[in-house]
Amino acid sequence: MTSKSFARGVRRGLPVGVGYFSVSFGFGAMAVSQGIRALDAALISLTNLTSAGQFAGLTLIVAAASLWEIVLTQIVINSRYSLMSLALSQRLGKNVGIPGRLAIAFVNTDEIFALAMAEKEPLSTSFMMGLGSLPVLGWTSGTLFGALAGSVLPGNIRTALGVMLYGMFIAIVVPPAKQEKPVRITVILAMVLSCLFAWAPVLKTVSPGVAIVVCTVAAAAVCAWLFPIREEEGQV
Repeated sequence: MTSKSFARGVRRGLPVGVGYFSVSFGFGAMAVSQGIRALDAALISLTNLTSAGQFAGLTLIVAAASLWEIVLTQIVINSRYSLMSLALSQRLGKNVGIPGRLAIAFVNTDEIFALAMAEKEPLSTSFMMGLGSLPVLGWTSGTLFGALAGSVLPGNIRTALGVMLYGMFIAIVVPPAKQEKPVRITVILAMVLSCLFAWAPVLKTVSPGVAIVVCTVAAAAVCAWLFPIREEEGQV
């Protein structure tokens, strides 16, 4: 692992690490408000490194969902990482062995993937480890600090902190939904399905894990059918 490429990766990953700290702070606060210990919340972030997956998992854990529901939900929500890792593997240098690829796969997130794919030269293990070091540290430490703060703050403030992630999701979804009709239809369809599972007489008895999986797959499938992307359009 060369120190020069590692340091360059650290510099590239610094903004992501800062952003992860602020977002994971909300996860830590929400986790302790649901009865999760601070160290356990930090361990969840350290071993998962996925915002949507962790919040969905926390919701299912609190709802006492079965193990297979949690596993299936995580597979659906995090399936994009498989595709990103396949694309990223094509950009790795020839000297990157299996241990290096496993380590890179662990730190691969949406933002790290975007930064890595923007590199023009083949990616090395040292650069990727540097790129992922601060995001992992920021995500884990932010969760820990958020959990510790949530343990001592009043209940109304803990509740407010728990809304941070939903605000982030809105900030991420609304701009592309305004510009892209397929995204807008997908969001609306997912909202309608979620409301049905929350209030419809029969559907509201379905467990949260199954509801999340059905809403995700159904909304994506319908919009993939309505708005297909031709192969030549998807080429970069």
